[in-house]
Formats: sequence, C-alpha cells, structure tokens
Amino acid sequence: MTTELMRAVDERSAAAKASGALRPMQTEQAEVFDAGLRFIVRWASTLAGKDATSLMPGGPRDPNFNPFLNPEPALTVGPLGEQHTAILNKFPICDRHLVIARREFAEQLSPLDLADFGSLALVLCESGGLGFYNGGAAAGASQRHKHVQWLPEAPDNPSLATLTAGLPPDAPELSSVTHPRLPMKHCFVRVDASIGTPVGQAARSLHRAFELACMELEMSADDDSGLLPPFNLLVGSGWLLVVPRSREHFGEVSINALSYGGAIYVRQPAQIETIRRAGPLQVLREVAC
Repeated sequence: MTTELMRAVDERSAAAKASGALRPMQTEQAEVFDAGLRFIVRWASTLAGKDATSLMPGGPRDPNFNPFLNPEPALTVGPLGEQHTAILNKFPICDRHLVIARREFAEQLSPLDLADFGSLALVLCESGGLGFYNGGAAAGASQRHKHVQWLPEAPDNPSLATLTAGLPPDAPELSSVTHPRLPMKHCFVRVDASIGTPVGQAARSLHRAFELACMELEMSADDDSGLLPPFNLLVGSGWLLVVPRSREHFGEVSINALSYGGAIYVRQPAQIETIRRAGPLQVLREVAC
C-alpha cells in the first residue's frame, strides 16, 4: 500500500530527478559472508562526486554549511510532525531515501528526544523500513544539523533483519540483549514500532529504548556541552540498536550506521576487496568500541 506520505515522496522524487536536483547512486556490489552473516559491499560511484563537493567551500563538511536549515525546495517533501521536515536525500542510496531534519538547528550529537522519535515513528508506523542515525562525524555524519534518516524495506536494502533473526523472538518490549556474533560494544532493545502501531505509542517506546541503551552502554551527555559521544543507531524489525563509535574510517572506507545494517559503501572498486580480506565484522569492530 502506498501511503499519502510515500505518494508525496514519489512525486517530489520524480520532479527532482528530472531537474537534476536528485543524484541517485550508481552502484556495483558484492556479497560477503562473515560468521554466517550476509553483508553487501557496494561501490557507489556517486560518493566520489559527493566527496568532491564536500571539499569545496560550502560543502557538507564545511562547518558553516547547513543544507537542512533552509532545505533545497526541489528536495523538500514537507512537514513531518511539529518540529521536523521530510527531505529527499540528495545522494540517495535507494528510492524513497528520506532525511528527517529538525526545522531549527540542533547538534547531531545532542541526545535524540521524543520529538525526534515521533517524526521517525510517523514513517515507521505507516511504511515500516529502517530508521538510522549517524551520531557525529566519527560515526559517519556528514554535517552537524540534527537529522534522522529512513529507508524503505526492499531486497538488498540495508536492514536489521539478518541480525535480529539471531535475537530472542519472544523478548518483551524494552528488554535489552547483545548479539552473540557482534564483536563490539552494542545494545539491542526490543521496541513496539511497526506498521499499524499508534504513532505516539511507538515514539515513546523508541525514546525509552534509546535511553535504556545509552544507560546500558554508559553513554551520557557531557556536562558542559550536553553532547553524547559518537554512536550509530538503527531501528527496524522490532528492535533498536545502538553502537558506540571510536572513529569514522577503516583505512580509507567511511563506516556509518548502514554498515551495521549489512551494507558497506566504498568509494573505489578496489576497496571491495579490502573489506573482503579484512572481513566485515572485523571492520565494524575496529571502528566501534
């Protein structure tokens, strides 16, 4: 079923592609299995173009650049909740790749609050899919304005389904567990946020789960800045996952939340073999804690 939001996304996407405002990724991919877990390693040619843009004045890593404070009209879908705007990701990894950005500036490393999860829940409870968050540059965030992202469920799209298949299926809401095959500090929390769940109920479940994961992982906001240490967050398949991060890169490969969803994106074809030789789990371990 196509919801009203997804119809608006599709209409805006078609216009943005026609005008050149949207730059979909062209990818080649390889399957890599590690400890019985399936990963997709993708060479995305458009990432090189995105990197080139980021090195220019006003590019994504320029601290004075903020694409979400006044988002590009051709990419703007519209309001999503009281404090957020739905925006097409300019460099989408798949169709319907959304950015859910705060209308007023907030730091990407400030703790996610009920409003952030409420806007994400509006999408998850209508369309399912995967919500994800790159908390800070060391976790793969390209700029500072607070924004969650969302991808639809589709074959070969990043997903938590492979990992959550190894978790207790009857775990009660807000129970926390670790995955036996993930060799890094992390926390899964069971959530009530699926298609058909009332949005307010889902938002509260996600927010409580995030706070619980932060407590389990001993992640607390700095007393002076109010900011959290770097982390990735993913929400899907009835679970919320938080992974603290120590650095962004494995060699020259940037690792973000989607890597913990089974998809690692590389800038050069040769880097596919780099990931294969090291093993995806070792890559994820080395950039985590």
